[in-house]
Amino acid sequence: MFDVIVSGGGPTGMMLASELRLHDVDVLVLEKDAEPSQLVRSLGLHPRSIEILDQRGLLDRFLAHGQQHPGVGGFAAIDKPRLTNLNTAHGYVLGIPQPVTDRLLAERASELGAQTRRGCEVMGVEQDEEGVSVELADGTRLRSRWLVGCDGGRSLVRRLLGIGFPGEPAKTEWLLGEVGVAMQPDELAAVADEVRKTHKGFGIGPTGDGLYRAAVPAETVAEDRSVPPTLEEFRTQLRAYAGTDFGVHSPRSLSRFSDATRLAERYRVGRVLLAGDAAHVHPPLGGQGLNLGIQDAFNLGWKLAAEVNGWAPDGLLDSYQAERHPVAEDVLTITRAQSELLSPEPGPQAVRRLLAELMDFEDVRRLLAEKITAIGVRYDFGEGPELLGRRLRDIPLSQGRLYELTREGRGLLLDQTGELSATGWTDRIDHVADVSGELDAPAVLLRPDGHVAWIGKDQNDLLRHLPTWFGAASEGAGDDHDRQV
Repeated sequence: MFDVIVSGGGPTGMMLASELRLHDVDVLVLEKDAEPSQLVRSLGLHPRSIEILDQRGLLDRFLAHGQQHPGVGGFAAIDKPRLTNLNTAHGYVLGIPQPVTDRLLAERASELGAQTRRGCEVMGVEQDEEGVSVELADGTRLRSRWLVGCDGGRSLVRRLLGIGFPGEPAKTEWLLGEVGVAMQPDELAAVADEVRKTHKGFGIGPTGDGLYRAAVPAETVAEDRSVPPTLEEFRTQLRAYAGTDFGVHSPRSLSRFSDATRLAERYRVGRVLLAGDAAHVHPPLGGQGLNLGIQDAFNLGWKLAAEVNGWAPDGLLDSYQAERHPVAEDVLTITRAQSELLSPEPGPQAVRRLLAELMDFEDVRRLLAEKITAIGVRYDFGEGPELLGRRLRDIPLSQGRLYELTREGRGLLLDQTGELSATGWTDRIDHVADVSGELDAPAVLLRPDGHVAWIGKDQNDLLRHLPTWFGAASEGAGDDHDRQV
């Protein structure tokens, strides 16, 4: 029996597998596709996802394959200055094609010991009090203690569980292609700029490998969006909007996406959970989809590992839905709003002009940027200082920097007083006595996902909060993980 089976080997599934393996959880990833997809649905990582990679020591790998685009804050293609002074050490978007992101996360999961089986499609799920039985398309049956559906917007795991997926069906569809073009770059850019004056949902530009990525509204919403458009259909729509098909040829990929917007009613049924697109779908405006899935996995991984390893306090695993469901609701609001603002109709255009004026105020641009990049997320940990419930950005310490201390996915007590103790929890928490000129708090307790669970300096108060997130103290646990400087 496996500890956890993950259905779906995309970025969410592989990020989750890696997080579980940090805690020695026996993980099997099942992916229905025999070969990795080369479809480029996502082109970049936002600051919070970049922070997550830095927290786990993966960022250098990604930086070597991506391009940093300074500044963040684009919203509905409204032309305003990007912000470069957000509360993060990574105030940029990392341009990196999704197949590269997929590969790097899969390599990480494999290095940590996760097993992956390709060409294995989950067709049946049954659960009882002890575990979950998974039936594959070839009739093979597997058994695990837990199952997580990371199998995309058409999630079979979600459907088999009978979880409602309310929202709005697609009203608009776009065709997406990675293609060669015959038109000269300067002429192509001029035509594209002219089209986007009236059709913000249109776009075409180089991918950096000799191909161009083009998106154009479809004529109608397809009955089955899993069926890719033909090259001729793609050319027809380019001519309809741009007056030219740019001489597109030799497509590497052709696909469809839509403005369908849905959110799972529940993220957990018994021993089965959902993450990523299996739990939420929305228009790709703002590029939040892949990032949201990685962040789901980062929130869920340590909690599910705590459950597997037997030290999770009551309610910890259920806090996954309590924290991530509202975040997804907010993302759906943001993407719905951007989708409306791209409409050429008079009403949305009037709202667009008003918002463009409001975005002249930096605070407005900052609010929108923090929502899209997820660095503004604050979980509800009750009343307390503003930092409580937020992730702590990377800060310099007297020896090194904060994120260098978070590689193993453990909790962290960052103690500027040097007088606190985490004795009894040192099998789950690192105690670091160090100081930073950028931390205005005597001490903070960070969860494995980097969110601040406690702020203070009183030992008794700390002892009251530790069990909330890290369970009961372990008998005989010493201070072998304390690092005093």
